[in-house]
Amino acid sequence: MNPLHLLSAGAAQALATGLQARFLQLHGQAVAPTFGAVGAMKDKLLTGAPCDVLILTDALITELTSSGHLRAGSARPLGVVKTGVAVKSGQARPAVGTPGELKAALLAATGIYIPDPVKSTAGIHFMKVLKAQGLEQAVAHKLRPYPNGAAAMTALAASNETGLMGCTQNTEILYIDGVDLIADLPREFELATVYTAAVCTESLQAQAASQWIALLADPGSAAMRLQCGFEG
Repeated sequence: MNPLHLLSAGAAQALATGLQARFLQLHGQAVAPTFGAVGAMKDKLLTGAPCDVLILTDALITELTSSGHLRAGSARPLGVVKTGVAVKSGQARPAVGTPGELKAALLAATGIYIPDPVKSTAGIHFMKVLKAQGLEQAVAHKLRPYPNGAAAMTALAASNETGLMGCTQNTEILYIDGVDLIADLPREFELATVYTAAVCTESLQAQAASQWIALLADPGSAAMRLQCGFEG
């Protein structure tokens, strides 16, 4: 039996990885996942990468369903993911609860780890936050972008420097050992994104793909979704 091919935003990596063994036990089906920034995963789908299940933002799932790339009626929301601020475990936790506190923390940071500022949901949003705070030029030299949030957080965890910060989606912070989620972005800059799974139109394993999505969205998986950082 061929494995299911999953293309997924990094926000769902912990959830999908955590449920793979359960899915294999229930259905005898392995899952072959690829995780990355939402824009990169959309590009992979559109350029013909094998895909049975796609997990992206709800807006992109709707767009790709309308364009015929995903099966109508197959989409299931997995929950809401917020974007937060991280530091290396054991390091000082700056106050970031208000716009003023966040601005001061960013100015004081020695380096700022972020996901792709062009193709990732959190990276694009973080650049908007910098613009709103008038910090685009002031902190440009501190930015350390990576292909996705998990990669950024892994690099943050591995660094021996002090005074570092990171910003990405909470699910990607919670997934990586060695970094701590200290707070969501301030309410004024909040980003709460719904992630949704759907069956790819070209899938030759549509039934198994639907079963995989059902497990991801099942009420029985709610505790794991919450643990991974999904809300709602």
